[in-house]
Amino acid sequence: MRFYKYHGLGNDYIVLDPADIGSLLTESQIQLICHRNYGIGSDGILFGPLETSTCDFAVRIFNPDGSEAEKSGNGLRIFSRYLWDKGLVREKPFTVFTQGGKVRCRLDDKGRSISVEMGKVSFESDMIPVKGPLREVLNEKIVLDGEELIFCGVTVGNPHCVILRDEISPEETKKWGSVIENDPRFPNRTNVQFMKIIDRSNIRLEIWERGAGYTLASGSSSSAAAAVAFRLGLCDSQVLVHMPGGELEISISEDYSISLTGPVTKIAEGTLSPEMFSHVL
Repeated sequence: MRFYKYHGLGNDYIVLDPADIGSLLTESQIQLICHRNYGIGSDGILFGPLETSTCDFAVRIFNPDGSEAEKSGNGLRIFSRYLWDKGLVREKPFTVFTQGGKVRCRLDDKGRSISVEMGKVSFESDMIPVKGPLREVLNEKIVLDGEELIFCGVTVGNPHCVILRDEISPEETKKWGSVIENDPRFPNRTNVQFMKIIDRSNIRLEIWERGAGYTLASGSSSSAAAAVAFRLGLCDSQVLVHMPGGELEISISEDYSISLTGPVTKIAEGTLSPEMFSHVL
């Protein structure tokens, strides 16, 4: 079974091509491949390219726990770089179908810089989804360990909970990330971002990904947080998102369509040994 591994600002994915492996992997196989000790180790698996009648390409995105993600900004940039390396795309823009909607991708700098048009964001509770009456989920309260936090809900094709803080840290993110991810008000669970506003052009994030845990960078999280900052009037439409793994450029249009741009680095390619799958997690 051939694999191809890339990272986008430290957020790493393994690409598995259906042409190389045939059938879709089971949940336990996905968990094993993504495991940092018993497998290759990654923040997820990109399964594609798949056949589609509506786009140039299609991909399915799986989290390390075996669940499926609707969309991933870093994952889509990595998948685009894989298509470039295989000679399937060049500088001309192309479309990719995901479970969270169609996106448009473009590569520059010999495939090392990739832009993804992520689509329109929504703050509507039924779209995210967030339980309760129909509303825009803005500046709502969540109480953790007796402390009241302010959050905004947003979807970029997948759900996000953006929490505004004066200061952010990995320790706080790891402490509360799983609790918020699994809070009952989010019926499909949620990705979590702790956001600090630096100035009108810069924000800083710490990120907890649904189904993956603490992560160094995230494209959809960057898109969601920048959209919240813009919606609240805290930032302009061009935002540089600073994360532990590096920086992403986010552009927000008047209708809240999001475009992100950032680098991708190839790590390795090789063959997974059948012996690996003899271990059961």
